[in-house]
Order: sequence, then structure tokens, then C-alpha cells
Amino acid sequence: MIMAKHLRQILGEMLLTAPLDMHIPQLLPSPQELRGKILLKAKKIGGLETCLDETLTDEVSDEDEMTNEDMDSPCTEDQAAQTTNKKSKLSRELSDLVVYCKSVHFQSFEHARSQAKCYEMSSFSESKAKKLAKEAGTEFVQYNTRQLCRTYPSGLRTDSSNYNPQDMWNVGCQIVALNFQTAGLEMDLNDGLFRQNGCSGYVLKPDFMRDGSSQFSPERPEDRPGYKPLRLSIQVISAQQLPKVNQKEGSIVDPLVRVEIYGVPQDQAKEETSHINNNGFNPVWNETLNFIIYTPELALVRFVVEDYDKASRNDFIGQFTLPFTCIQPGYRHIHLLSRDGTAIPPSSVFVNISISDLL
Repeated sequence: MIMAKHLRQILGEMLLTAPLDMHIPQLLPSPQELRGKILLKAKKIGGLETCLDETLTDEVSDEDEMTNEDMDSPCTEDQAAQTTNKKSKLSRELSDLVVYCKSVHFQSFEHARSQAKCYEMSSFSESKAKKLAKEAGTEFVQYNTRQLCRTYPSGLRTDSSNYNPQDMWNVGCQIVALNFQTAGLEMDLNDGLFRQNGCSGYVLKPDFMRDGSSQFSPERPEDRPGYKPLRLSIQVISAQQLPKVNQKEGSIVDPLVRVEIYGVPQDQAKEETSHINNNGFNPVWNETLNFIIYTPELALVRFVVEDYDKASRNDFIGQFTLPFTCIQPGYRHIHLLSRDGTAIPPSSVFVNISISDLL
């Protein structure tokens, strides 16, 4: 009750507390219709049907219960019933704030297809989501055209590490929760995906992942209508003013550039240039890296610059990640970001990008 009160007071009119048209939805509203609204995800007593009933129904029911208890029940049973009834009322305060995101336990895709309401959503641990994606990718994609779902990191990740969110995006999961306090590849991919909308709002899934009859599976991308793989060629020309990894006087980096592709399993690939000895100011490579992108709509491209070390692991210098669909052909400067995602001007990589049909 206290939390419900705070939510109402703090969020005010932004908190969605009832269906938009006051009718039981058959389909979820569009993001545009929900623009500017905050939705609460939690367990709910009953369904939206219960929520839309007049409060008078509850009042009459409570009155009848009290009358029956007074007439037929011993004092101890009466007290227990009142306590249970009170707890129910307290929880209902919060329950009534849940509209389109009722949390339910996932049983199976078949059960969800025949029984689930559009406003019910389930949460999947990373291991369960990956297992379902591999074993029933098409069903998972179809499930996510009808309902929202959330995935979350394993509870065994005591170091707050992350799983690869791309695995979840490949089957259309809408809410892919990560440990934002931990920088690294996974957060680079997350930042890269949402960079296309200015890191504000949502990113619309490809049309073949919004179609309820979709036969798309990340394991077999060639089965979908409109399948059109592309060839990506990146000529890594040079880099400019790379930062030092070791701040000792006289320290100079030996840079190399690696391009990594993340997407459906067939698209996972990486290629790298040779390293340049002792030149972080204006190293020149003029090397071309080639890739085939089987599902361009889901692919992310990550540019990574490292300081080569023969005896140990290379040191990270900078990176930049963006969706393949946002890449523009031609000569481009890739402005590098640090490990935590902040800019490190004027460091950049100069490339020439070519995209062509494969078939």
C-alpha cells in the first residue's frame, strides 16, 4: 500500500493505471499510444477484467463475508479471516496499478499461444532464454510478437558480469536486462543498438519479427521471406592520435584494428589487421576485411583498436559499435569510445566501407 501510494504521488499522471480505452485489450497498444506513460510490471490479483469492475462489487463482497463470519465463525477464525482480508486489500493497492505488464510464470509456448492474455508477460533467466532460442527459435519469435518478455542475468554472476544481449534480440525479446555498472563488450552492444535512436526510447524490431505468422529462426535465417545476405568490405586505412595505454614516459602503442560482427549465429565473425610498431599518432594499414552478413537487420558491427602485445593479452585502446543498418558506404571516420563508453577525442579510425549484394 505504501509503495502504491508513493508511485501514484511521485509519478502522477505519467503512471498508467487503467487500459487506454477502458476496454479489455486483445492486442497490446503501440509504443506511440503509450508515449510518455510509465508502465508497472508486477504480479497482479486476477486480470484486467477484475480491475475494470466497479469497486462496489468488492464492497458488497466484503460486507457479505463479515456477516457470515459474525454468524458462523468462532472468534479466532474471524480474526484470521480479517487478517487475510486485510492483506488482500493491501496487496490490491499495488496490484491495481499493473495494467499491460502482469507478471506470470512461463509454462510453454503452446500454453501461451492458447491461454495467455496479451497483457501477461514472463521473465526468463539467461540460460532458459538461450535454451529456448536454440531449441524453438521460431516459436520464441512468434511468442514475442504477441507478448512482452524480459530476460535477466544469471544469479550466479556475483561479479555483475553480463551475458551477450544479441542472443536475446535475435528472437525478439523486448526487455533485455543487463548489469549496467559493468563495462565491456555486452554494454558496448547495448549502447550500439540504441545509439541509432539517440539512446532515448525504443528500437523497432524488423518487420519479419513483428509478424505473428513469422517462420524466422536465428538458426536458419535463410528460411524467411525476403532473405537477402550482403557482402561487407571494410578497408582499414589509418588511425589518428590514439591514446597511450601505458602512461609511462616514452610509451608508444603498437595498434591493430579488429572488426567484429554480432547477429544470428551465422553472422558471428571477426577479422583484424596486422599491428603497426610504435605508432599511435598516424598508423597506416590499407588492409581490407571482408564479411558476409546473412541477417543485416539484426547485425551489429564493432570496431576495436588494441595495443598489440606478443607476450600477453592485447590492451584495449578504444571501440565503436553501431547497427549494420546504420552504416553508410564510403570514406568514414570512426570516432573511438573508451571502455566505459565516453568519447576520447580526437582518436579515430579512417575507413572506406563497401556494401554489395551477395546473390
